[in-house]
Amino acid sequence: MGTLTAIELAQEIVAFCERTGALRGTTALDPGHRRQFHWPPHPISYDYHVLASDWSGKATLDIDGETFDVDIAKTPHGTFGRIRTLWNEAKGKTEAEVLTALRKGVEPLFARQRAIGECLEQKARFAGHIRDLEPLSLLKLLFCDDRDVANEARTEIETRASLKVFGHALIVILNDRCHPMRRSAQWCVLDLFEDIRSFCDTDDLESRAIQAMKDLIMGAEDDFARTIYKAGVVLGGHLPGEKGGPVLIECLSASSKVGRRAAIHGLFHVVEWHPDSKAVVLAALHHAAAADPEPVLRQYALSMAADIANGNLDHVSDPLFPEEER
Repeated sequence: MGTLTAIELAQEIVAFCERTGALRGTTALDPGHRRQFHWPPHPISYDYHVLASDWSGKATLDIDGETFDVDIAKTPHGTFGRIRTLWNEAKGKTEAEVLTALRKGVEPLFARQRAIGECLEQKARFAGHIRDLEPLSLLKLLFCDDRDVANEARTEIETRASLKVFGHALIVILNDRCHPMRRSAQWCVLDLFEDIRSFCDTDDLESRAIQAMKDLIMGAEDDFARTIYKAGVVLGGHLPGEKGGPVLIECLSASSKVGRRAAIHGLFHVVEWHPDSKAVVLAALHHAAAADPEPVLRQYALSMAADIANGNLDHVSDPLFPEEER
């Protein structure tokens, strides 16, 4: 496809989200917690001091339609097998037992690689390195069903911020209402926007990003991955100047109760970084404490106002709604 411009990347992500929504439905899914992936696993042969000369046997193993060469070592401690290309080892009493263990051992790796391949709209598992992917593929991986993959893509995008090609597409992701895994992707974008000027280096882009965060808070139907909470944190604690405060005050009247909760929390950080805004923020929180239709949020606004007024370094914990309690 060649090198894409910032606008072309944004257009590709719009089309990608629409395709995925058409295939999987547009309801946001809860991505769950991130589970960190570690590979390769500890080589068990090291624990038994298997020597290089012990790996004299050979076998093959079919996994998901692929054939892999297996090195076999038969020792007084048992039989060992390794698939060098997959960095995986196993131990058993017999060679057959070792091959079964090797197949089971690579399941986490293959599950991750299949998730990457599917997200990149490929039929095969992805056996490469995320660090070698081009910007469009990295942006797609923010939507991966595996949140650890999305986080790795986020880290790689962060290291390439100087390319100045991601800003438009990241705003598109915040505005997306089609991809079922958008909450995880949006969380990644918001984490990147903690240093917003690295990605939105013009006033126009920054304004569009702020509007996208506001829209996200205003109409949020859920707070999967604590994405809406994160939007409040970015607006309240990471924007240059005092741009986030007025936006969060507007969000106190959001139709979304999780959005109003995020706004209440975000306003604590506004005052934390911009003490001159204290009076305005307190007035807004006291109004919310009297007017919010949710009793739990009325109490939350009142408690947050007290923490701010008293100059507390920490604030009351965010309340949970009944449907969020586990």
